Amino acid sequence: MPTDDTSRNFTVGKTKFYQGENQTQPLFCIEPGIPCHYAREQASELMGCARDMSIAGVMDDKPQCVWAAHYLSALAKALLDDAELGMKRRDVY
Repeated sequence: MPTDDTSRNFTVGKTKFYQGENQTQPLFCIEPGIPCHYAREQASELMGCARDMSIAGVMDDKPQCVWAAHYLSALAKALLDDAELGMKRRDVY
């Protein structure tokens, strides 16, 4: 029977993080088996850092901070996307 118990939801490890020209080579991938609630917590932390870095980059005219924020937000999105896949998966117990 399907379960809605979120403690049994884990990342599936299918989401890749692409950057660079034509985005043809994955730079990182999300590991399978991370509890989805933990992946979402970490994505939230990454987004908070990205927000702070983007403000600092714009206010202090530091483009490297803006680029760092861009990469952090892409990593956070990959974490969230893979957690979503894990939460949608229905295992039979």
